[in-house]
Amino acid sequence: MQASPDATRIYPLDEFYQKAGLPLPPMTPIAGSEVPEPYRNLLVHARDMTPTLEGAYGRNIQLHVLQRSLSDGVLSREVVLIPDGSAAPAAFGVIKINLERFSEHVRKLVLECQQPLGAILRSEDIAHTSRPDHFFQVSADALIQRALHLSEPCMLYGRRNVLLDGDSRTLAHVVEILPPTNGFK
Repeated sequence: MQASPDATRIYPLDEFYQKAGLPLPPMTPIAGSEVPEPYRNLLVHARDMTPTLEGAYGRNIQLHVLQRSLSDGVLSREVVLIPDGSAAPAAFGVIKINLERFSEHVRKLVLECQQPLGAILRSEDIAHTSRPDHFFQVSADALIQRALHLSEPCMLYGRRNVLLDGDSRTLAHVVEILPPTNGFK
């Protein structure tokens, strides 16, 4: 699981698009300080996205898996995070999870695809750090519009994040893209 050195190819999002035979949507790298509010508060920090969204929406966050694959001990998922009681997604994401870094019990939870990884890390009290290393603007293409229930293209914001265990080994690479903001408590 290696990150692409080309900032315009946001790993692992680029792999999902390549597998689907689609070009990446127009993306522009930006500094965290250039991310406008309220997106900045939701993206520019060293926390997991699940608890951040739970705080913003005042509700638990549910996982909806759009697609998944397993290869060489790595679970790849394209997902939408949805606040309890809502039909509107709070985030679209792609994640590659290194299953070998987890105990058998946690691997089972991850493979069930019933909870966001951040919720599992919290409930299982797994020491880890979140290291966002790239922020960007993205023009929502048909794939992102469909995932986030958007009726037309618009400019969105996202981040690439790396989750590390207590020994600084990679647990997961994730790209998180937020819809137009609404529904906060």
